This record gives sequence, C-alpha cells and structure tokens, in this order.
Amino acid sequence: MKKQDNIILRRIGVVLGLVLLLGCFLFWPLNSYIESPGTAADLQSFVKIKGHPDRYKGNFMLTSVAIQRAHPATYLYAKMVPYMSIESAEDVTGGQNSATFDRVQKFYMDSSINEAIAVAYKAAHQEVTRRYLGIYVLQVQPNSKFKHDIHVGDTITKVDGRHFNTAQGFQKYIAAKKVGTPLAVTYTRDGKTRTVTHPLVKIASTNKTGIGIILTNNMQVKTKIPVKVDAGQYGGPSGGLMFSLQIYQQISGKDLQKGRKIAGTGTISSDGTVGEIGGIDKKVIAAHRAGAKIFFAPYIKPTNEILKYEEGHMTNYQMAKKAGKKYAPGMKIVPVSSFDEAVKYLQSNK
Repeated sequence: MKKQDNIILRRIGVVLGLVLLLGCFLFWPLNSYIESPGTAADLQSFVKIKGHPDRYKGNFMLTSVAIQRAHPATYLYAKMVPYMSIESAEDVTGGQNSATFDRVQKFYMDSSINEAIAVAYKAAHQEVTRRYLGIYVLQVQPNSKFKHDIHVGDTITKVDGRHFNTAQGFQKYIAAKKVGTPLAVTYTRDGKTRTVTHPLVKIASTNKTGIGIILTNNMQVKTKIPVKVDAGQYGGPSGGLMFSLQIYQQISGKDLQKGRKIAGTGTISSDGTVGEIGGIDKKVIAAHRAGAKIFFAPYIKPTNEILKYEEGHMTNYQMAKKAGKKYAPGMKIVPVSSFDEAVKYLQSNK
C-alpha cells in the first residue's frame, strides 16, 4: 500500500511539474512587447465646450495601438498574425519604467490637446492665447551632472535666472558655454520650484554643450470660451489632428461629419501641420472594425532619404494605403499634411 501511495505521489508531482512548466510558457514575461490594433473611440465624449455641444450626426474617432507585454505563447501567436508586431522593450519604452513611461505618454497627450485647442480656436476665429512655461524633461541622460536632481516630468523654467520663450532660446544660451561651466537650473515639480547648479556636459549626439536631457516644449493654452478635453487612459501625441477637428466642429458650429464615421491619426503643430506617427497600419484596422468610412493619414513626400528612416521604409500614407487595401476594403484613406487640408476635404466631399 505504501509503494502504491509513492507511485501516486510521484504522478501527482509530475502533473504539477507539467502544469508549472505550462504556466511558465503561457505567462512568463519576456523583454518585448506585442503591438496590435487597438480601439477607435468617439471623440464627442472627450470634448466639452461651454455653450457649444456636438449636435451633429456622425463621429470623429481617435484610433490607438494596443500594447501588451509579450509572453511565450502570445509571442508565438503574434508571429503568425501579419498585422501584429513584436517590439523590444527598449524600442517601446526607451528604457523607462512603466510609471515614467506612462507619465511621458500622458504629457504627450496633454501637449497635443493644447495644440489642437489652439489650432481649432484660431481657425474658428475664437480668442486663444498660448503661454510658454519652459522645457519639459522627457529623459535625463546617464552622463548628466543633474541626474540626481532633475527627473522626468520636471519643467525647466530658467537657466542662470533667465527665462526664454522657446526651447531653442534655452539651447542657444547653453550651447554658447563651455563644457564644465556651472549652470543654475530652475525647475518645477508638483507645483514646487527648485534651483540646482551643476557643470554642463558634452552631448554626444550633437557634440554641443548641454544639460544632458531629452526635452520638449511645455505650453499652456487659455481660451475665452471654456473648453475641457479629457483623453482618459489614452496617451501619446498622435491624437492631435482628430482632436483639432472635433474641437473645431463644436466651437465653429460647422457640420464637418455630415453623418459620417471619420477616423484618423497624426500629430498637430501650432501652425496646423500634421506629423507622422507609429503603428498606422494597426490604426487603420481599428478604424475599419469600428465602422469608419474615412481615415486621415499624415502625408509627407516619399523621397529616398526619408524612406531610409521610415517604419518599413514606407511613409505613413503609403503604409496606411497598403493596410487599407488588405484589411479595410471600402474605407477611404485620405492623405493630409495640414489641419486645413482635412477641413477642406470634409467640407467638399459628402
């Protein structure tokens, strides 16, 4: 009887071992991410403008790419699905931890919304002002002497007591100094202002003198007619174009949708220029699944020099058109290089 019990226990142990191995195969996290088609969300629920509700039929849609940590099983599955891709953790997060990555993505979204508000209000001849707050810190490089004081998410407002109205102003002032020169940097974090002084370093990528950070502009936008935009859990800069169209339709009172479901993607700059983004093929699929009939894709002229650095050696429009032909039959892929082009297309096409 004891021998039989030992056999049963060994069998149970083998089964548990196999279950454990299977669990590791299914759920062990890998140092890579899987990107796949995300969602296409109705922007009407995100934008609230006092006295200017969206009364029109149709939808402007914000498209996204779904990103999830890869596991052995999902990795193999993604290898078999043409419209899914596997990216290294470094390429996706830039080496940042999850909290820092999410914080940067939220800032990108907030910044793109501010630009969208400014562009839309200006186009509708409504009062809007922009205030430059300073340099937003996206990353602190390992050789920076400020790395123990300045963190991702801080905003640099002054250097040596001087404030500039553009990032280029800050950079020009700093680049004129010699490596090793002490620089007093004033920055804000969580509403508090601090000033620290450390020597400047040489920036390897430009061979110029600098603080040792990767940066972008931090702008504040104020409008006479109150507007509130809440993007929820969405992050990144790629919703700029679609937010500007939704805001413009509401503040101007012009029906651009005309009953249509309109999706798209692209950054928006202060002059209304539409910029390229990543994962546009997946966004085309997401838009098609949500019933969109029009998809705006950023357009740049496909020169040989540009194509060398493009994802898949195709511009956004080329990639979107290819994905549309394969996965989104019946959906019109429309190239646009500016906010004005998108508005004109919607006004002149039914």
